[in-house]
Amino acid sequence: MKTILVTGATGQIGSELTPALRKRYGNNSVIAAGHRKQPDAELTNTGPYCRLDIEDVAALARIVEYYRIDTIIHLASLLSAVAETDPQRAWSVNINGLFNVLETARKHECSVFFPSSIGAFGPQTPAFDTPQDTIQRPDTLYGIGKVSGELLCDYYHKRYGLDTRGLRFPGLISYKTPPGGGTTDYAVEIFYAAVRRQHYTCYLKPDTQLDMMYMPDAIDAILQLMTADAERLTHRNAFNVTAMSFSPEQLAAQIRQHIPNFKMSYKVDPLRQAIADSWPRHMDDSAARQEWGWQARYDLATLVEDMLEHIAE
Repeated sequence: MKTILVTGATGQIGSELTPALRKRYGNNSVIAAGHRKQPDAELTNTGPYCRLDIEDVAALARIVEYYRIDTIIHLASLLSAVAETDPQRAWSVNINGLFNVLETARKHECSVFFPSSIGAFGPQTPAFDTPQDTIQRPDTLYGIGKVSGELLCDYYHKRYGLDTRGLRFPGLISYKTPPGGGTTDYAVEIFYAAVRRQHYTCYLKPDTQLDMMYMPDAIDAILQLMTADAERLTHRNAFNVTAMSFSPEQLAAQIRQHIPNFKMSYKVDPLRQAIADSWPRHMDDSAARQEWGWQARYDLATLVEDMLEHIAE
């Protein structure tokens, strides 16, 4: 990677990945692109920023040509709960947007990273130790888009030799960006509520166990995969990666180790509960471990300690 374009740079992953890339490759070698007119100062003060509608393929091509991009980290998308409220918009952004990226990358010989998700699985998928290669029949528009994206990336690699790579992320937890409409957002909201009010009302059932990952591990996973030896990659796209698996009640219990008076109540959101119930409880990420040496650094205890420390600041 020499000159990198990050689409969706103002989102949950992009806002933390972009600074990490700039630290490694240089500020002017990482171009941030997002839909916001006024993004965070950190993005605009440390390197180039372009406003981009990912559905505008001509605008995307102009950016790639102007900056001589060789790698596109494609993060622009609508998240799971938001996608269910506007399926047509989600298809346009999530699928047509990816197609625009792949076509632009094909024409300009760029590498592409595409993030998939546990949402790519469905009710028929084995819920525990979910295999790398297994049945994928998601029943949400978000999940259908992720499966389509995985297949599109595989197709462009096999048909055109495009260097496409990707990860299936679990729920991601970060203190730097506010929740953006995901099913696992409770695992971010709960920390702010614990520090400010010592109470949180959760929209998932207490025993809803899901795969999760702290954002520093997610950033490490992207960087490791994109710099891995291509000859070692059997799967290339949609590697299962995970770090921990817990339920809302287990997370609340760990928070009480630091904030003893913290209380949790529940008001279940049927939409997000149905989405969560269709997702795996724990993925098998042995393919990522074997093919490019993946290993998470944070578990539940270290995640909670670090999140509370930063939010308290």
